[in-house]
Amino acid sequence: MSTAEQQPDNPAPSTPDALLGPADVRELAAALGVRPTKQKGQNFVIDANTVRRIVRTAEVRPDDVVVEVGPGLGSLTLALLEAADRVVAVEIDDILAAALPATIEARMPAKKDRFALVHSDAMLVTELPGPPPTALVANLPYNVAVPVLLTMLDRFPSIERTLVMVQAEVADRLAAEPGNKVYGVPSVKANWYAHVKRAGAIGRKVFWPAPNVDSGLVSLVRRTEPIRTTASKEEVFAVVDAAFAQRRKTLRAALAGWAGSAAGAEAALVAAGVSPQARGESLTVEQFAAIAEHKPAPERPAL
Repeated sequence: MSTAEQQPDNPAPSTPDALLGPADVRELAAALGVRPTKQKGQNFVIDANTVRRIVRTAEVRPDDVVVEVGPGLGSLTLALLEAADRVVAVEIDDILAAALPATIEARMPAKKDRFALVHSDAMLVTELPGPPPTALVANLPYNVAVPVLLTMLDRFPSIERTLVMVQAEVADRLAAEPGNKVYGVPSVKANWYAHVKRAGAIGRKVFWPAPNVDSGLVSLVRRTEPIRTTASKEEVFAVVDAAFAQRRKTLRAALAGWAGSAAGAEAALVAAGVSPQARGESLTVEQFAAIAEHKPAPERPAL
């Protein structure tokens, strides 16, 4: 069990009743006519101790500018505002986006000027208001968790620390190391940007409605030095995608399409110091980068 899982959920000092409890969440949802849907991956956190625990585990500092994706009714948003300098929330849902500023003003009026809302799909956001974000903390919808996470890390390099709550299975994949049976594309791509680890478990009862799966916390600390390679991110990710598209095959076979032929794949692998008989699940992100550097030049057709 991790340190984060062992921590008691003792409330941090706060304005009385500033955070949302179970009754508050249900009353707010009823007033807005909001019914959480599986299609949108909506599961609202109804436990104040849980959101405070998330903020503690994220190590949010008083000078942090935090970006939150999918704030919903504002449970985690309020806890983040307690601890951070500023919070920028990105919400796609029209009703939730319209209601959130009023919730902040009503429950934490002293912090209303430290809050900004971006009403958009996180996958489409290319800039955020105010100072560059230093941290990303979010309860990510299960169906879009990985693409949203990778997109935010890519577009906002100022994000140093990330803590996301995702489906436990997704958390395991993101934090998996080479050789683990669930190690795959999300694991490698997350490692391109950051050092990744599991940071705790979240039970089902703290959500409304309670999901059918457990949740997990994943911590990502951005690399202070990027992966050393002459290959671009796109070139490295192309190798990763090809390797895991046929993960049961050896890399010599799995990368044949990427390299133009099995022989070309073998040459690239040998040049990178990787066994052609290895499989993608055994390689580090650095090894994928080395392979990308040795991609064979396309053969020119004979005249």
